[in-house]
Amino acid sequence: MTGASIDLNADLGEGFGRWRLTDDEQLLSVVTSANVACGFHAGDAPTMRRVCALAAGRGVRIGAQVSYRDLAGFGRRAMDVPPGELAAEVAYQIGALEVFARAAGSRVSYVKPHGALYNRVVRDEEQARAVVEGVLLAGGRLPVLGLPGSRLHACAREAGLPVVEEAFADRAYAADGTLVPRGREGAVIHDPDTVVDRSLSLARHGTVTSLCGRTLSVRARSLCLHGDTPGSVGLARRVRARLEEEGVRVEAFA
Repeated sequence: MTGASIDLNADLGEGFGRWRLTDDEQLLSVVTSANVACGFHAGDAPTMRRVCALAAGRGVRIGAQVSYRDLAGFGRRAMDVPPGELAAEVAYQIGALEVFARAAGSRVSYVKPHGALYNRVVRDEEQARAVVEGVLLAGGRLPVLGLPGSRLHACAREAGLPVVEEAFADRAYAADGTLVPRGREGAVIHDPDTVVDRSLSLARHGTVTSLCGRTLSVRARSLCLHGDTPGSVGLARRVRARLEEEGVRVEAFA
Protein backbone atom coordinates (compact mmCIF):
# COMPACT_ATOMS: atom_id res chain seq x y z
CA MET A 1 0.00 0.00 0.00
CA THR A 2 1.43 3.38 -0.95
CA GLY A 3 0.52 6.73 0.49
CA ALA A 4 -0.45 5.18 3.82
CA SER A 5 -0.84 7.43 6.84
CA ILE A 6 -1.54 6.81 10.52
CA ASP A 7 -2.16 8.79 13.67
CA LEU A 8 -0.28 7.76 16.80
CA ASN A 9 -2.15 8.26 20.06
CA ALA A 10 -1.15 7.62 23.66
CA ASP A 11 -2.84 7.84 27.05
CA LEU A 12 -1.24 10.74 28.91
CA GLY A 13 -1.66 12.64 32.17
CA GLU A 14 -2.22 9.37 33.99
CA GLY A 15 -1.07 10.49 37.42
CA PHE A 16 -2.55 12.03 40.52
CA GLY A 17 -0.96 14.48 42.91
CA ARG A 18 2.69 13.53 43.36
CA TRP A 19 2.21 10.20 41.58
CA ARG A 20 3.00 10.02 37.84
CA LEU A 21 2.64 6.97 35.61
CA THR A 22 3.34 8.24 32.10
CA ASP A 23 6.35 10.14 30.73
CA ASP A 24 4.16 12.80 29.16
CA GLU A 25 6.88 15.11 27.92
CA GLN A 26 8.83 12.41 26.09
CA LEU A 27 5.76 10.72 24.61
CA LEU A 28 4.54 14.07 23.29
CA SER A 29 7.66 14.20 21.14
CA VAL A 30 6.47 11.04 19.37
CA VAL A 31 2.67 10.92 19.20
CA THR A 32 0.31 13.10 17.17
CA SER A 33 -2.73 12.77 19.46
CA ALA A 34 -2.83 12.83 23.26
CA ASN A 35 -5.60 11.06 25.17
CA VAL A 36 -5.58 13.10 28.37
CA ALA A 37 -6.98 11.57 31.56
CA CYS A 38 -9.77 13.79 32.87
CA GLY A 39 -9.69 13.03 36.58
CA PHE A 40 -11.96 9.98 36.85
CA HIS A 41 -9.46 7.13 36.39
CA ALA A 42 -6.35 9.30 36.72
CA GLY A 43 -5.34 12.92 36.33
CA ASP A 44 -6.05 16.03 38.31
CA ALA A 45 -6.37 19.74 37.53
CA PRO A 46 -2.63 20.60 37.61
CA THR A 47 -1.80 17.51 35.55
CA MET A 48 -4.43 18.29 32.92
CA ARG A 49 -3.21 21.87 32.70
CA ARG A 50 0.42 20.79 32.33
CA VAL A 51 -0.23 18.15 29.68
CA CYS A 52 -2.49 20.45 27.66
CA ALA A 53 0.20 23.14 27.67
CA LEU A 54 2.85 20.65 26.55
CA ALA A 55 0.62 19.18 23.84
CA ALA A 56 -0.41 22.58 22.49
CA GLY A 57 3.20 23.72 22.40
CA ARG A 58 4.15 20.74 20.25
CA GLY A 59 1.15 20.80 17.96
CA VAL A 60 -0.24 17.54 19.34
CA ARG A 61 -4.03 17.19 19.25
CA ILE A 62 -5.76 16.95 22.62
CA GLY A 63 -8.38 14.28 23.27
CA ALA A 64 -10.55 13.72 26.34
CA GLN A 65 -10.00 10.25 27.74
CA VAL A 66 -13.23 9.68 29.64
CA SER A 67 -13.85 6.82 32.04
CA TYR A 68 -15.90 5.46 34.85
CA ARG A 69 -15.33 7.20 38.21
CA ASP A 70 -12.73 4.73 39.47
CA LEU A 71 -9.45 6.24 40.69
CA ALA A 72 -8.65 3.27 42.92
CA GLY A 73 -9.05 0.78 40.07
CA PHE A 74 -7.50 2.96 37.35
CA GLY A 75 -10.78 2.78 35.47
CA ARG A 76 -10.31 -0.89 34.68
CA ARG A 77 -12.96 -2.34 36.99
CA ALA A 78 -16.38 -3.24 35.64
CA MET A 79 -19.03 -0.83 36.91
CA ASP A 80 -22.77 -0.39 36.38
CA VAL A 81 -23.53 3.31 36.04
CA PRO A 82 -27.05 4.52 35.15
CA PRO A 83 -27.08 5.96 31.61
CA GLY A 84 -28.13 9.46 32.65
CA GLU A 85 -25.41 9.61 35.26
CA LEU A 86 -22.79 8.30 32.83
CA ALA A 87 -23.77 10.87 30.18
CA ALA A 88 -23.41 13.69 32.70
CA GLU A 89 -20.05 12.40 33.89
CA VAL A 90 -18.71 12.09 30.34
CA ALA A 91 -19.77 15.69 29.62
CA TYR A 92 -18.21 16.81 32.92
CA GLN A 93 -14.86 15.27 32.01
CA ILE A 94 -14.82 16.78 28.53
CA GLY A 95 -15.74 20.19 29.90
CA ALA A 96 -12.99 20.09 32.53
CA LEU A 97 -10.34 19.28 29.95
CA GLU A 98 -11.66 21.89 27.53
CA VAL A 99 -10.91 24.64 30.07
CA PHE A 100 -7.23 23.71 30.15
CA ALA A 101 -7.00 23.04 26.42
CA ARG A 102 -8.36 26.50 25.63
CA ALA A 103 -6.09 28.11 28.23
CA ALA A 104 -3.18 26.54 26.34
CA GLY A 105 -4.40 27.97 23.04
CA SER A 106 -5.83 24.69 21.78
CA ARG A 107 -9.09 22.75 22.18
CA VAL A 108 -10.40 19.27 22.80
CA SER A 109 -10.37 17.63 19.36
CA TYR A 110 -11.87 14.19 20.08
CA VAL A 111 -13.12 11.82 22.78
CA LYS A 112 -11.90 8.33 23.67
CA PRO A 113 -13.26 6.09 26.45
CA HIS A 114 -10.76 4.40 28.75
CA GLY A 115 -10.37 0.95 30.25
CA ALA A 116 -13.54 -0.81 31.38
CA LEU A 117 -15.72 1.81 29.69
CA TYR A 118 -13.85 1.36 26.39
CA ASN A 119 -14.45 -2.39 26.48
CA ARG A 120 -18.04 -2.08 27.71
CA VAL A 121 -19.19 0.15 24.86
CA VAL A 122 -17.92 -2.29 22.25
CA ARG A 123 -21.05 -4.38 22.84
CA ASP A 124 -23.28 -2.54 25.34
CA GLU A 125 -25.82 -0.42 23.47
CA GLU A 126 -27.13 1.41 26.52
CA GLN A 127 -23.71 2.46 27.80
CA ALA A 128 -22.59 3.38 24.29
CA ARG A 129 -25.58 5.67 23.85
CA ALA A 130 -24.84 7.26 27.22
CA VAL A 131 -21.28 8.08 26.15
CA VAL A 132 -22.55 9.61 22.91
CA GLU A 133 -25.14 11.61 24.85
CA GLY A 134 -22.35 12.91 27.06
CA VAL A 135 -20.31 14.01 24.04
CA LEU A 136 -23.32 15.86 22.64
CA LEU A 137 -24.09 17.39 26.02
CA ALA A 138 -20.56 18.81 26.17
CA GLY A 139 -21.25 20.72 22.95
CA GLY A 140 -19.76 20.53 19.49
CA ARG A 141 -19.56 17.44 17.34
CA LEU A 142 -16.35 15.84 18.52
CA PRO A 143 -15.01 12.73 16.77
CA VAL A 144 -15.19 9.53 18.81
CA LEU A 145 -12.10 7.30 18.84
CA GLY A 146 -12.76 3.62 19.42
CA LEU A 147 -12.70 0.03 18.25
CA PRO A 148 -13.93 -0.66 14.68
CA GLY A 149 -17.38 -2.25 14.60
CA SER A 150 -18.23 -1.22 18.16
CA ARG A 151 -21.67 -0.21 19.36
CA LEU A 152 -20.08 3.08 20.37
CA HIS A 153 -19.27 3.88 16.77
CA ALA A 154 -22.69 2.76 15.57
CA CYS A 155 -24.40 5.05 18.10
CA ALA A 156 -22.05 7.93 17.30
CA ARG A 157 -22.82 7.65 13.59
CA GLU A 158 -26.56 7.63 14.32
CA ALA A 159 -26.09 10.86 16.29
CA GLY A 160 -24.11 12.47 13.48
CA LEU A 161 -20.76 12.34 15.24
CA PRO A 162 -17.58 11.53 13.27
CA VAL A 163 -15.91 8.25 14.22
CA VAL A 164 -12.25 7.28 14.08
CA GLU A 165 -11.23 3.62 14.08
CA GLU A 166 -8.38 2.62 16.37
CA ALA A 167 -5.98 -0.33 16.46
CA PHE A 168 -3.55 -1.68 19.06
CA ALA A 169 -0.14 -3.09 18.25
CA ASP A 170 0.60 -4.23 21.81
CA ARG A 171 -2.74 -5.87 22.60
CA ALA A 172 -3.83 -9.32 21.48
CA TYR A 173 -6.96 -9.62 19.35
CA ALA A 174 -9.62 -12.30 19.60
CA ALA A 175 -10.90 -13.97 16.42
CA ASP A 176 -13.90 -11.60 16.31
CA GLY A 177 -11.70 -8.49 16.22
CA THR A 178 -12.19 -7.48 19.84
CA LEU A 179 -9.37 -7.12 22.34
CA VAL A 180 -8.44 -10.09 24.51
CA PRO A 181 -9.26 -9.17 28.15
CA ARG A 182 -6.19 -8.07 30.10
CA GLY A 183 -6.68 -10.85 32.64
CA ARG A 184 -5.97 -13.54 30.06
CA GLU A 185 -2.48 -14.81 29.33
CA GLY A 186 -1.03 -13.22 26.21
CA ALA A 187 -3.43 -10.28 26.25
CA VAL A 188 -0.57 -7.77 26.31
CA ILE A 189 2.33 -8.13 23.87
CA HIS A 190 5.65 -7.26 25.49
CA ASP A 191 8.19 -8.13 22.78
CA PRO A 192 9.28 -4.82 21.17
CA ASP A 193 10.11 -6.32 17.77
CA THR A 194 6.67 -7.89 17.56
CA VAL A 195 4.96 -4.61 18.49
CA VAL A 196 6.94 -2.71 15.84
CA ASP A 197 6.15 -5.30 13.15
CA ARG A 198 2.45 -5.31 14.05
CA SER A 199 2.39 -1.50 13.91
CA LEU A 200 3.71 -1.53 10.37
CA SER A 201 1.28 -4.25 9.29
CA LEU A 202 -1.67 -2.31 10.70
CA ALA A 203 -0.58 0.96 9.10
CA ARG A 204 0.38 -0.40 5.69
CA HIS A 205 -2.00 -3.31 5.18
CA GLY A 206 -4.74 -2.97 7.79
CA THR A 207 -4.09 -6.48 9.11
CA VAL A 208 -3.09 -8.05 12.40
CA THR A 209 -2.71 -11.64 13.60
CA SER A 210 -5.15 -12.72 16.30
CA LEU A 211 -4.19 -14.69 19.40
CA CYS A 212 -5.34 -17.88 17.69
CA GLY A 213 -3.24 -17.18 14.58
CA ARG A 214 -5.96 -15.86 12.31
CA THR A 215 -5.22 -12.85 10.07
CA LEU A 216 -7.75 -10.11 10.79
CA SER A 217 -8.65 -7.04 8.75
CA VAL A 218 -8.42 -4.00 11.04
CA ARG A 219 -8.75 -0.80 9.05
CA ALA A 220 -7.75 1.90 11.51
CA ARG A 221 -6.85 5.57 11.21
CA SER A 222 -5.15 5.73 14.62
CA LEU A 223 -2.72 3.45 16.41
CA CYS A 224 -2.59 3.41 20.21
CA LEU A 225 0.78 3.30 21.96
CA HIS A 226 0.30 2.57 25.66
CA GLY A 227 2.27 4.94 27.86
CA ASP A 228 1.91 2.93 31.08
CA THR A 229 4.10 0.00 30.05
CA PRO A 230 7.83 -0.28 30.89
CA GLY A 231 10.02 1.21 28.15
CA SER A 232 7.05 2.89 26.50
CA VAL A 233 8.98 5.93 25.27
CA GLY A 234 11.71 3.92 23.57
CA LEU A 235 9.15 1.61 22.01
CA ALA A 236 7.05 4.52 20.75
CA ARG A 237 10.14 6.02 19.12
CA ARG A 238 10.96 2.73 17.46
CA VAL A 239 7.43 2.41 16.12
CA ARG A 240 7.40 5.91 14.65
CA ALA A 241 10.88 5.53 13.16
CA ARG A 242 9.95 2.23 11.48
CA LEU A 243 6.74 3.65 10.06
CA GLU A 244 8.51 6.66 8.61
CA GLU A 245 11.32 4.51 7.21
CA GLU A 246 8.69 2.47 5.37
CA GLY A 247 7.05 5.57 3.89
CA VAL A 248 4.06 5.79 6.23
CA ARG A 249 3.05 9.36 7.03
CA VAL A 250 2.55 9.91 10.75
CA GLU A 251 -0.10 12.62 11.14
CA ALA A 252 -3.05 13.47 13.35
CA PHE A 253 -6.54 12.46 12.23
CA ALA A 254 -8.34 15.35 13.90
